[in-house]
Amino acid sequence: MQVDFKKFELLDWLKDLEDENVLNEIKAIKDRNEEFNFDKEWENGLTGEEFKAEMLKRINAYPWKK
Repeated sequence: MQVDFKKFELLDWLKDLEDENVLNEIKAIKDRNEEFNFDKEWENGLTGEEFKAEMLKRINAYPWKK
């Protein structure tokens, strides 16, 4: 029952909402919950060499005490 009340409360708030920034944030949350496509993400991933170069760059950027 608690979930239904929360949904009703949000719907009531949303119908009067006019702040575009808040609406964009809510849309981003909604879009974030789409199903994960492993094959698509794999195609956009780094190669082993790219990953190693990126990690070395980040490690070397740390403020190491010498």
